[in-house]
Amino acid sequence: MSIRVIAAVIRRDGAFLLGRRPTNKRHGGMWEFPGGKVKPGEKPETTARRELTEELELDVTNFGSLLYKVQDQDSPFIIEFYQTEVTGDPVPREHTELAWLSSDKVATMALAPADRTFLSWLMSKDANKPSSESYQESERR
Repeated sequence: MSIRVIAAVIRRDGAFLLGRRPTNKRHGGMWEFPGGKVKPGEKPETTARRELTEELELDVTNFGSLLYKVQDQDSPFIIEFYQTEVTGDPVPREHTELAWLSSDKVATMALAPADRTFLSWLMSKDANKPSSESYQESERR
């Protein structure tokens, strides 16, 4: 049985928001795009709103399209990455640490495997776009 997980791809001032997973969880100590498991019957947007409020105290202002989907290695988790815009300053309620990182810096971090796969895809996609078409960023309000 597959378990869907939503990952919010939040970008502000040229940096992505990532959280470090607690050491007692799967991929402990690794960095990830924030999100969580989809409850039965729940829509991805509802999951993103719930998880980002609970775990980061952020309000979703725009839940965008599905960017990428990947099966987490050796697990039932299917991670779906969505462009997400938020307001507020994140507070780490679940993660041991939060950071706003450029894509170049993210590439050097110890990422959870699915997040690494997504980042590789995103960087190759962004490298082929003119700068005017770069990934839309969240605004701080």
